[in-house]
Amino acid sequence: MSSTESTFIRAAAARNNADWCASVCRSHGIQGTFGEMAWHSAHRTPPYYPDAVTLHPDAVPGDFLHEIDTASPSCSIKDSFATLDLTSDGFVELFTAQWIHRPAKLSTPRTSAPRAQQVSTAAHLRDWQAAWHGDEETPDVFRPALLEDPSVLVLAVHDGKHLSGGVVLNRGAGLVGLSNLFAVDGSDISAIWLSALTAAADRFPGLPLVGYEHGDDLAPALASGFTVLGPLRIWLHSS
Repeated sequence: MSSTESTFIRAAAARNNADWCASVCRSHGIQGTFGEMAWHSAHRTPPYYPDAVTLHPDAVPGDFLHEIDTASPSCSIKDSFATLDLTSDGFVELFTAQWIHRPAKLSTPRTSAPRAQQVSTAAHLRDWQAAWHGDEETPDVFRPALLEDPSVLVLAVHDGKHLSGGVVLNRGAGLVGLSNLFAVDGSDISAIWLSALTAAADRFPGLPLVGYEHGDDLAPALASGFTVLGPLRIWLHSS
């Protein structure tokens, strides 16, 4: 892949991810704003979701910083191209991750991995969210209104009657974004990745996959046929 093609796909991945963040916000009644350089929300976003996402490598703080609520706790920025230094604006780097990409032409292995099923009710979403978070006090992130978004699929993977993992797929910018993938209670994470790939191929045939991972979560993505596009950074306001 050429550097030009990689940059193009990376920008599309950033837009796809901003679309997903916007979907989560809308499910909370929060309307974000898309600009040429960044997406942002004037109101504090749900837990774990950024207040702004840069969409272009030339984005600068002035494109979004004055539009977001930096006074409230946990304000964060997704620096999609890892080009910004927001320390002088009161932010600290939370972590660096890698954008990943799996081309549509790459075949999906047909294995015995469990089949992913769409989460379609509020009760099932509540159970899915609790398993995704893994702690007793589950945060209010994924609301039932999200299940009505035609661009979003929340998927649960079951081993028999037991939930063994899950993933979210969202369609946008000519891509399918893969996020929030998890395995429960020692379930095989590789099997969850294969279930996600199969679901994406069945429901969005012909579209490439993108996402981002960091730390130990990157290895199973690469083993599933993804390649690294380049880094992104998450910045957290220190107030």
